[in-house]
Amino acid sequence: MSYEKTFADDVKKAVEILKKGGIILYPTETIWGIGCDATNAKAIRRIYKLKKRSGSKSMIILVEDELRLKHHVKKVPEIVSDLIQSIRKPLSVIYPEARNLANNAIAEDGSVAIRITSHPFCQALIKNLNKPIVSTSANFSGEPAPNTFQSIAPVIKESVDLIVPMLYETINEVKASTLIQVKNDGTFIILRD
Repeated sequence: MSYEKTFADDVKKAVEILKKGGIILYPTETIWGIGCDATNAKAIRRIYKLKKRSGSKSMIILVEDELRLKHHVKKVPEIVSDLIQSIRKPLSVIYPEARNLANNAIAEDGSVAIRITSHPFCQALIKNLNKPIVSTSANFSGEPAPNTFQSIAPVIKESVDLIVPMLYETINEVKASTLIQVKNDGTFIILRD
């Protein structure tokens, strides 16, 4: 079986799970994540419960391109494109006015953290699902993010509906994305470098 066929089959399987409201364990360009359809409030509640995380702490959302980004935030300040091009690490941006997402994917102040993913599997997954996905570290709230797939807690692995095959892992070292908060006027604050 060719890699292309395996890749397409694995994307299709993950999309089917997400469409049914399932949650998946999958690699991203930063760390292994737990994810679901970011427009499905019930699936997001499952992730909060699994992680033992407060519902007041929102999660990062992944999109595959700027077009989808613009569908989920009211305004994308011009500076964001420049930041995406100039920062070498993966960049998650907190935007002030989220839209077209599940209410529990949006922070209490109406903001949302979104990253345009560079990971090929994530990009294909979002494109085929035609919706953004939640991306939160595969650990319990308050614990360190696991630095390998093997160090993810067994209960997390057993609680998801699908584990994306490790052959798509591209993580060389565990690293959180750079986190920036932008304002509608184009000013920004670096929250995590």
